[in-house]
Amino acid sequence: METKTRRKEPDYARRINRVLDYIDKHLDEELTIDVLSEVANFSKFHFHRQFSQNCGISLSRYIQFMRLKRASYRLAFNPTAPIIDVALDSGFENPESFSRAFKAAFGQTPSAFRKTPDWASWSARSRISLPPSERTKDMDVKIIDVEPVLVAALEHRGTPARLNESVQRFIAWRKSSGLSPVSQCETYGVPYNDPNTTPPEEFRFDICGSVTAPAPANTQGVVTKTIPGGRCAMTIHAGSRDRIDESVYALYRDWLPDSGEELRDFPVYFHYLNLDHDTPEHRHLTEIYLPLK
Repeated sequence: METKTRRKEPDYARRINRVLDYIDKHLDEELTIDVLSEVANFSKFHFHRQFSQNCGISLSRYIQFMRLKRASYRLAFNPTAPIIDVALDSGFENPESFSRAFKAAFGQTPSAFRKTPDWASWSARSRISLPPSERTKDMDVKIIDVEPVLVAALEHRGTPARLNESVQRFIAWRKSSGLSPVSQCETYGVPYNDPNTTPPEEFRFDICGSVTAPAPANTQGVVTKTIPGGRCAMTIHAGSRDRIDESVYALYRDWLPDSGEELRDFPVYFHYLNLDHDTPEHRHLTEIYLPLK
């Protein structure tokens, strides 16, 4: 019986992940138990319990939370979006009910969060234990030669929970300096260690934008660096960047051992192909580069 139960667990995780992907792609639509249970191929009479057991949160709370999380990005990174529009786009009938739900989820009202977001609290409240999403061994990986890239970099040092504070500071530098406009320049992220295994105080992550000349001294602490050129294995992560580690792990775990390649002395890094925080997470595209000898 125990062996049979273990065999079911990966299949159940895959079916729940199909539901999570469907929710991400249809957040603006009505998400009914009939539709979602059919996506998972579970009986609708048991689906609520199966979802809660696998995700540690009820289905209705998860859907509302994902809408509120998307709203939090819009509030922080799109300051011109009226709060009433954000509320209606999140499925709430009025700003009052949206404000109550937002504060219950993140500990701040929408207006307070927009003004001074408490990213550390937001990060702690955003943790949901979702089932792992497996990347297969036939993931599309290309070996390419890349040119060195001169970048302006903001060096985040410390807990990943406050990474978005650094992102906002880098955005402020981009806007005030005009030296790395999003519409004309590339955006990169360089994680020097794994946030899942590194002590929070030792976590390092560079937020980078390509530039044509060194960045002058500035109050935001942005410095000039170079992402080195050379051979890289590259794959694309499609979807929420909260789960990009699954694609990174698949590169190391599944692709690298069979490739015959050796790693170069530079960390894996990301090239963000879109940055619009109004873009649904399932449409986010990120190139992952693994430097090779």
